[in-house]
Amino acid sequence: MTVPAKHKKGAKKHYKCAILTISTSKYWNKEKGEDISGEIAKELVTRSGHEVVYYDVLPDEGGKIHEGISKVLKTDADFIITSGGTGLTKSDVTIEVISKLLKKELPGFGELFRQKSYEEIGTAAVLSRAIAGVITQKAIFCLPGSPDAVRLALTEIIMPEIAHIMKHVGE
Repeated sequence: MTVPAKHKKGAKKHYKCAILTISTSKYWNKEKGEDISGEIAKELVTRSGHEVVYYDVLPDEGGKIHEGISKVLKTDADFIITSGGTGLTKSDVTIEVISKLLKKELPGFGELFRQKSYEEIGTAAVLSRAIAGVITQKAIFCLPGSPDAVRLALTEIIMPEIAHIMKHVGE
């Protein structure tokens, strides 16, 4: 089922995206180019006709995540994709940092992501705390760090709806 065309009428077709991978191990190895999830996100965003204008890898540290988001908010990116730090370990603090910055939350995103994850991985989907929302006129989607989770969220939810979401964010 898709949203009727009238709901998407007037939405732009091209948006600018910032991608942040949040992983201490990838942060220390970023020179080696070992960020598979970030690469998948870049590929899927550009394949959908959008432009990646910012990319970085951050460690799992609250202050560094906040600093990274603050930097992205100063760019011309329209929406932000983060991957990593949505689990249950002590170092998974992405959700705690981002949720404090949200002006509006999109609870349906996390619900739908977990439903679609359940169809692929079963009950392990409950471990995901994926969220989405709006921070200062920019949509943000916080995804788990696994390549499959990034692929699922982008192909099944975010890319099909980004124009519709951004239309409303800009109103």
